[in-house]
Amino acid sequence: MVRRIRRAAALFAALLLLFGEPWSVFVLLPDWPAAATITGTVLFAAAMLAFPFLMFHGHGPKQNDAAARTGDVLLGTAWVLFTWSVLGHVLRLTLLLAGVDDPTRPRIVAAVTLVVAVALLVTGHRVAMRVPPVKEVDVVIPKLGQGADGLRIAVITDTHYGPLDRTKWSEKLVSELNRLQADVACHAGDLADGSVAKRRKQVDPLGGVQAALGRFYITGNHEYFGEAQAWLDHMASLGWDTLHNRSTLVERGGDRVLFAGIDDPTGAASGLPGHGPDLPAALAGRDPGVPVVLLAHQPKQITQAREADVDLQISGHTHGGQIWPFHLLVRLDQPTLSGLTTHGSTQLYNSRGSGFWGPPFRVFAPNEITLITLRRPA
Repeated sequence: MVRRIRRAAALFAALLLLFGEPWSVFVLLPDWPAAATITGTVLFAAAMLAFPFLMFHGHGPKQNDAAARTGDVLLGTAWVLFTWSVLGHVLRLTLLLAGVDDPTRPRIVAAVTLVVAVALLVTGHRVAMRVPPVKEVDVVIPKLGQGADGLRIAVITDTHYGPLDRTKWSEKLVSELNRLQADVACHAGDLADGSVAKRRKQVDPLGGVQAALGRFYITGNHEYFGEAQAWLDHMASLGWDTLHNRSTLVERGGDRVLFAGIDDPTGAASGLPGHGPDLPAALAGRDPGVPVVLLAHQPKQITQAREADVDLQISGHTHGGQIWPFHLLVRLDQPTLSGLTTHGSTQLYNSRGSGFWGPPFRVFAPNEITLITLRRPA
């Protein structure tokens, strides 16, 4: 009982801060008409009280898509307004030092904050909803054979098909993937939010992805909020090779590369038999002379990959922070946000993801399709 009260108090304090800071910037203005102050206060209070209800009914057991869409937009908007309201204090201090007096000073701060927030929300929505641009990356693998030099891997991840119907987006994503004519296609987890029955319309276009040497899929943490095994089965029915703690060899030009995949760490506590990351099982019987490309949803799984002498780990999960400056919180849990990094003899490529979760915005964290080309050392 005490724990529940503490959680409720912490939630209320967080909501009060999230909505109260922009309220203080936009509503508490000198010489503001009483009617405007009352109206603004009522609107902010209503949004604050409605937010937890919308998120619970939208993303909780009921999976009410209309509530989820409204709650997600409200979350993204509140976060951006909060962030730039806080940063507005720097402008407020600058104006004070410049000798700008009330009521001009707070009105300038409110106006600038609003313009910046609206601009970021509009552009952030466009970025989130676009077909991701292709980011090309060369990765040098010392063990790579001559025949496998130039092997191309198209990576998507964190599509998060959910309350917002993105079937058309999914079809365009597939067209862009097929345009690349990659040897291998990979989906590094967080495929969809919700059941197969609710989301299959958006996911099914992925059955049309073309890759000459293989299409590989692993689970992310969001699969374990719903139907992880059902999603593995469904992706298999679409012709994808589900690397559920297992591996498969890909051969090109007489040389081989081992593609392995492991479950997301949340699978261990999911209650599903046989779920949870098992890298030894995935790499069982490996030839030490064959390079290994590992799909692991979370970048922090690099610790086990490095210990197992994996050559390249491909991950997602972070979204690059998705809405700045949320990346500061992500970095508390993950070793990297995006891009190619080296960890001992193991390299890690962390994609910012192709879709988005929740708020349909990406602010200073663009989405991507990654085209990785494996190269031999010069």
